[in-house]
Amino acid sequence: MHTTIDVVLPCLDEAAALPAVLTGLPSGYRAIVVDNGSTDGSAVVAAEHGARVVHEPRRGYGAAVHAGLLASDADVVCVLDADGSFDPTELPRLVAAVLDGRADLAVGRRRPVSADAWPWHARTGNALVAALLRRRGVPVFDISPIRVARATALRGLGVTDRAFGYPLELLLRAGAAGWRILELDVAYAPRAAGTRSKVSGSVRGTLRATRDFAGVLRAGAGGGR
Repeated sequence: MHTTIDVVLPCLDEAAALPAVLTGLPSGYRAIVVDNGSTDGSAVVAAEHGARVVHEPRRGYGAAVHAGLLASDADVVCVLDADGSFDPTELPRLVAAVLDGRADLAVGRRRPVSADAWPWHARTGNALVAALLRRRGVPVFDISPIRVARATALRGLGVTDRAFGYPLELLLRAGAAGWRILELDVAYAPRAAGTRSKVSGSVRGTLRATRDFAGVLRAGAGGGR
């Protein structure tokens, strides 16, 4: 039976990056770009490059990802940042891990290709949160924004966070549900020129994400926004 695969790309002002990301998707991988209030024409660019565009007015990374997940009718859903920092051709390795039964959730462990790809403040905060996750039995070293799972199972986890804490809550819930979580190395490059990170692009953004992470950790596997 043919397996359908959607790629959910949460998007806020990523018009400069979208053409390369969308044309770089592997054959048969269907793009769902969730526009989260862009003012740079991202939705138009996405549509011009063949993506299905979903509009999510509620701001927040988790809100955008959740909207894309609800919009998908595929067997398998990938989540990928739309900023050009990941190579879309990395996705089939993660998909294969889910389809061949090695993992219920395949996630990427970012390996920076240059010193400026991942600022120190974001890298340090990520490492601290990942260490706390490992103490809870979740075997990851990165709270990564690139991941793959079966769509029905993802929806069944019931992740409630709609801000930056979404990927952390997802990992906590997957671990609590006994999911097999497999982390694979993926290349991590600087964002495309003309885009700016809402998290790692500034210390303020990193602190905001850390606040969201802390809220999720305090609540255990619950505590939505």
